[in-house]
Amino acid sequence: MAGAQPSISDADVRSLAAWLEARGEPAYRTAQILAGVHRPEVAGFADLTELPVALRRDLAEAWRFSSIADSHVIGADGGLTAKAVHELADGQRIESVLMEYQARGTMARRTTICISSQAGCAVNCPFCATGQAGFGRQLTPAEIVDQVLHWHRPPWRALGDASAGHYNIVFMGMGEPLNNADRVFEAVRLLNDPERLGIGARHITVSTSGVVPGMDRMVDELPQVNLAISLHAATDALRDELVPINRKWPVAEVVAAGRRFAARTRRRVSLEYVMIDGLNDTDEQADGLIEHARGWRSHVNLIPLNPTPGSRWSGTPAAGIERFVRRLRDGGISVTVRDTRGREIDAACGQLHAQLAGRSLRDARNEREASAAVGSEG
Repeated sequence: MAGAQPSISDADVRSLAAWLEARGEPAYRTAQILAGVHRPEVAGFADLTELPVALRRDLAEAWRFSSIADSHVIGADGGLTAKAVHELADGQRIESVLMEYQARGTMARRTTICISSQAGCAVNCPFCATGQAGFGRQLTPAEIVDQVLHWHRPPWRALGDASAGHYNIVFMGMGEPLNNADRVFEAVRLLNDPERLGIGARHITVSTSGVVPGMDRMVDELPQVNLAISLHAATDALRDELVPINRKWPVAEVVAAGRRFAARTRRRVSLEYVMIDGLNDTDEQADGLIEHARGWRSHVNLIPLNPTPGSRWSGTPAAGIERFVRRLRDGGISVTVRDTRGREIDAACGQLHAQLAGRSLRDARNEREASAAVGSEG
């Protein structure tokens, strides 16, 4: 990435102010530019019509409006879910997902944006398509933030009207966020910055497969941000297979770090648990999970497995999930089952990226548009 134009979403306030001062621009232009590039209707520097034409031209020469060079987006669930594969300046590809939830009962309408923290992943969980693809590189703060901005801008404008409901940012896409902690923490600060998007820290969740030092660091640096732990097994023998990082930080150490986070921040920690038929959905695993989750601010979030192509595993059937839920609740554990979204568009982490490997995003878009046109004619 050396030598590439920096993305404006990565701009440090002081460096941008110095850049403007060197051009004889007044100090107020800094806040004007940062606020402007985060407005949903702004698709490029040319749209910042409150700025002089010469300054807009200088901005375009010195900064990239986005670190994302191209995107291919497909939708599902009647328009409530959309998944994007983003191509970055060096050709690396990452994924993000937009999920809209309609108001229901006492629940307000809400939007969740799932973003990536790395290109690929080195944790190598065998049920995850991203892990099977290997690790590319760390993402910069701008490349993380620009995934959110992608959905903020036309035609999506997912965050354009915060009054319509609340929205959440979850680091549950490609990569292990706490293996890229410096850049992820900076991205959280940029997303939280009231001069930019101003997303509340309590609407941001960082999910980890169990990087204990990173969890402890979150307590001190991001205490208002939510923590989710991808547990997926209650015993070391099984977790060593499903989440190989467990060999470095065993399940007891991971849960202990979650307990420390909950005790010091007084915030509930989510224990994520993907349900795999006949493997981690047994009574033994349920009882172990009860022991890990009992007696502290935790909540178990069960996730039906969305199998990757060629996987030797399948998701637990609905009856098996219901039995597992009953056993946890009988043990006094708070538990929910995550709503499965986007199955028809391979929305599980890394699946669409794998499907498009070796193909240009432009060709993929053209093929999809041509297919849609034929379908509409039929």
